[in-house]
Parts: sequence; C-alpha cells; structure tokens
Amino acid sequence: MKNICLILGMVPLFSFSQYAEYDWEERDTWMPVKVLFEMAVIEEGIHVADIGCHEGYLTVHLSKEAGELGRIYAVDVRRDRLDDLEDNLDDRDIRNVDVILGEYDDPKLPEDKLDVVFIVDTYHEITEYKKVLRHVYNSLKAGGRLIVLEKLKSWVRNGSRQEQVEAHSLGPEYVRKELVAAGFEIHEIRAHLGNWEMDEDKPMWAISALKPKYSKR
Repeated sequence: MKNICLILGMVPLFSFSQYAEYDWEERDTWMPVKVLFEMAVIEEGIHVADIGCHEGYLTVHLSKEAGELGRIYAVDVRRDRLDDLEDNLDDRDIRNVDVILGEYDDPKLPEDKLDVVFIVDTYHEITEYKKVLRHVYNSLKAGGRLIVLEKLKSWVRNGSRQEQVEAHSLGPEYVRKELVAAGFEIHEIRAHLGNWEMDEDKPMWAISALKPKYSKR
C-alpha cells in the first residue's frame, strides 16, 4: 500500500509511499484535495481517519478543516513513517490528531466513532481488503462515508484485478463491487480528477460509499 501500510505478499503495503514533507507543496498542484473534501463533506468538528497517512500530507489538511473540536485518526503500519508524522505535527503545533500504528489487516480504529474514512492511493495495496473493509465499516457511524481515491494506469486499464494491483493501480469497477459486498452503499464515483504526478498515463478517480443508516449487518 502506499499509505496505510498493509502488506502485498511480504511487502509492507505502505512502503511504496514516497512523499516526504518537502514534496507537499508540489503535491498540492495535482492532488484533488478540495474535491475529496467536498465528497466527504468535511467540516469543523468532524471525526475522520486517514488510512495510509505516511508523513501526514492529507492528515495536516484534514486537521485544519476539522478544527479544535474535530479529531483525525492517522493510521500507518510503519513506525518510521509515524515518527516523521509526529515530528510534522509537533512542528505545526497540531493537537487534534491521534497517531495509530495499524496492523496489516486492521487499522485499529475506534468503533462507531468516525464520520469519514479516507483511503488514498492505498486500497490497491491491501491484500486483506475484506478484513480491512469490515473494520472500516465498524468504525463508521451510521451514515458515515468511505472515500477511496486511486489511479488507474493506462496500460492496465482493461486488465484483471491482479494485473492492475501488480502495477500499483486499480479501477473503479473492482472497488465498487468490493465495497458493495462489504455492506456499503455507493454514493458517487468521480472520474477525471486529474493525473497522478501530472502523468497523463495515471488518471485519478474516487468513490464515495456510505454505511447505511439502518444497517442489516
């Protein structure tokens, strides 16, 4: 995974995350943060998780929007990434973030607590996605949202799930089916969100799914 740090085979899922703090300004030029926050309905006081937080790019953006009354749960499975995140939070005097060392099949989130969960450029790395989705589902309040952003590389656009994952990529048709199987209701799918690292062969898309207000699970 690129951010939550699960594992692909024996490879740490989030080990592919390569963005350090000095990359953040450039990343702002192509990452559709505003669109993601609109899809998630981010507002002051919200409780939200960033699965695959790496050094905190999205976490820091979320902390500003959530404000003092909000809470951000920043999850990664690599302690070194979280050490960097904690340094970045201290440098900014950010106090509304809980830093969580997750497990490969469990992000260790509180149950029935969250309004939104983000999985950004990380879902394709989660081999135990059924278990992780179950934990995410249980962490959300009724009516809570899961936002998944991925890139679908052009050369594997029509490939199998395995072929796409091996290219560190994944298409919406696979994710949609898996979210529905996990009990989520699909709210919207947005294509044409720009290009990952401004590379035309890496278009981004995102999906918003809801935990039903009256769950049968």
